[in-house]
Amino acid sequence: MMGAAGGAHAQVLRPDLGKLLATGGVSQVEGAGGGGLVPWALISGYGSRDSWGGNVHLTRARTQDFALDTRGVAVGIADRVELSFARQDFKGSLAPLDRLHIRQDIVGVKLKLVGDAVYDQDRALPQLAVGAMFKHNKGVGGLGALNVGSVMDLGAKDARGIDVYLAATKVLLAHSLLLNGTIRASKANQMGLLGFGGDRGDGYKALLEVSAAYMISRKLVAGVEYRMKPRNLGIDNEKDAYDAFVAWFPNKHVSLTAAYAGLGDITVLNPKRQRGLYLSLQTGF
Repeated sequence: MMGAAGGAHAQVLRPDLGKLLATGGVSQVEGAGGGGLVPWALISGYGSRDSWGGNVHLTRARTQDFALDTRGVAVGIADRVELSFARQDFKGSLAPLDRLHIRQDIVGVKLKLVGDAVYDQDRALPQLAVGAMFKHNKGVGGLGALNVGSVMDLGAKDARGIDVYLAATKVLLAHSLLLNGTIRASKANQMGLLGFGGDRGDGYKALLEVSAAYMISRKLVAGVEYRMKPRNLGIDNEKDAYDAFVAWFPNKHVSLTAAYAGLGDITVLNPKRQRGLYLSLQTGF
């Protein structure tokens, strides 16, 4: 009896790749499963409710004056819980911020509350999930000449912060559409890369984030996203962000996402609207 129970338990924990292709989303720039900018209610990985799955990713975004590299890992358990970790490296490429280097670590957790985005086709209820991102800004490098060594020197109130969000995702298979809406409570400046809170405000703000994607084929998805930002810093005329993306899923082990992203202004020292290309490679099961 004990041997049989142990064998059943081992079978439950074995990765089964039981979810449909692309239904784990891709790795969002803060590490969560979703689109490029927005976390979705979908759980990362291809493990079904009796299994688990995970992935690792590498993302690179380049604009006129800045570069953002993100690498991370995410695990989905029983298609119910998602745990993630991401490290962001943000660098400047044009004077006076050509030596700028900021690192940030992000630990994420997501819990599916109700609904199934894919299989509840006969119900209007979307899949709902609540999540949190615990962010730690590791400091500002390369700006010693400007007497800047931390985000507080730029006017931020803190180098640590927590984002909390509620996401709703619905896949309309008959129309080949995915729709997502996320409400995030945050005071993170530029996702936390410029700290949390500031001279313009230090309270949490409710920020809307939306995604829409069209499944061109079973392996190819195209979409758009929009994300609001809090605008807390006088030194940073922060603007909302958007992107248009194409994601390719050749199989359940690899995905490649390419996007054109608009990130708005990033500090008054380089006042141009930052736009550029985004590329993300994800591999997992």
